Amino acid sequence: MPWRKPFLPPSSLSRADLSRRAYEVWISETMLQQTRVATVVGYYQKWMARWPTIWDLAAATEEDVVGMWAGLGYYSRARRVWEAARMVCCVADGDGDGNGGVLPGDVDSLMRLPGVGRYSAGAVAAIVFGVAAPVVDGNVLRVLSRQMGVLGDVKADRTVVELLWAAAGELVKAVAGDGVSERPGHWGQALMELGSTVCMPKPNCTACPITETCRAYAEGLALANRGGVRIKEGVVEDVEDLCTLCAPLEETAENEDEGSEPASKPSRNGGILSRFFATTQTPRQTTTASGIDARTMTVIINHARKFPLKKPKKRVREEETLVCAIRRASDGRYLIHQRPAKGLLAGLWELPSHTLPVTNDSSPESRRTQALPYVAELVATQRNKRAVKHVCEIGSVPWLFSHLKLTMHVHLFEIDDAERLPEQGPRERWASAQDIETESMGTGMKRCWALVKKRIGETTQLNPARPV
Repeated sequence: MPWRKPFLPPSSLSRADLSRRAYEVWISETMLQQTRVATVVGYYQKWMARWPTIWDLAAATEEDVVGMWAGLGYYSRARRVWEAARMVCCVADGDGDGNGGVLPGDVDSLMRLPGVGRYSAGAVAAIVFGVAAPVVDGNVLRVLSRQMGVLGDVKADRTVVELLWAAAGELVKAVAGDGVSERPGHWGQALMELGSTVCMPKPNCTACPITETCRAYAEGLALANRGGVRIKEGVVEDVEDLCTLCAPLEETAENEDEGSEPASKPSRNGGILSRFFATTQTPRQTTTASGIDARTMTVIINHARKFPLKKPKKRVREEETLVCAIRRASDGRYLIHQRPAKGLLAGLWELPSHTLPVTNDSSPESRRTQALPYVAELVATQRNKRAVKHVCEIGSVPWLFSHLKLTMHVHLFEIDDAERLPEQGPRERWASAQDIETESMGTGMKRCWALVKKRIGETTQLNPARPV
């Protein structure tokens, strides 16, 4: 990965080199949030080619930065990166040199910058400055949940999340030693890589180098070897059965031929797998992956997959919108709007769009009927309403956000503007097809525009005199 470089003590670097290194790590880690590495590499390389230093980024326009981010999603990240760069370089308030364009080296100061949370702050502090700071992403939370046997919700349960962050903090302190070194950064990156390549949602426990310390692995092994386990007589209630942090985990009965099925009505104590650890184990049990037969390993992996706790996914909301390409007859320009500064796809440009009511029948005729008055209202003036011609519904573009399944129905309109339409305000304007190509648009909207271009191109071939 292009942002991976050998660690050099900050004291050995010039101010310019330290600024550049911190900037590279910060940008890469911000891009990697909620986005796959394979996707990020190309965006990172283009970003660095355009803004190689934090000073270059601070001097850019917000619109250019958001445009470069298009396709990575979560566009507020781009805006906050730009704001933070201006703050570090003191461009926003004109206070001169400020911090000299060097990101702070400690977690608390980093977290005062716009959009920098404790993950990004920990990554910069550990990887660049050698500080013993935890670097915890979703992969690391999964690794620690299994290592510690914490069956909790690592996304929504604040108590569980804080416990795992605290454990990560103690671990990095233990491996860091005294003074500044490469260890904190290497440790944090190693845990993230372990979670992304081995300790995945469906783990490869056979290849895992840390099974000896993994509670989920040990519980799975005990479950697989239950025939060789004897419960000690007179054991008091397991303290873990009193724990309110973890969700109860029902015991399962393993059947080699038929898979797993719930055991018959276990008691609470009998149904908690931690009960197995108040046992006398036979000598053949081991906590490493060596010598484990395939059936036992399958049981271990199936058990480890239960960590962390998985909540049922909420049903993704479905929505339909009318995307209206409104073409001005005299010069072939199109009306475009800029989205509000906050919210979904904040600040990006788009063809005018109208959300359909949930109860609509979504037939082509119904969509046309609803699109016409919407467009007529957009292009009306105080003196008169424009003649609006609905050319056709070109097609539909499905698009999936994390919380929304969107279907965009693309319609082409033409308006008669014998009386010149006034130019629009700062958040809406008439743009040529060439201008739209360079505008900051979401990927879904770009696909809608591609349908319009294809349609206009086909029409132009039939009638070359038409302006585009």
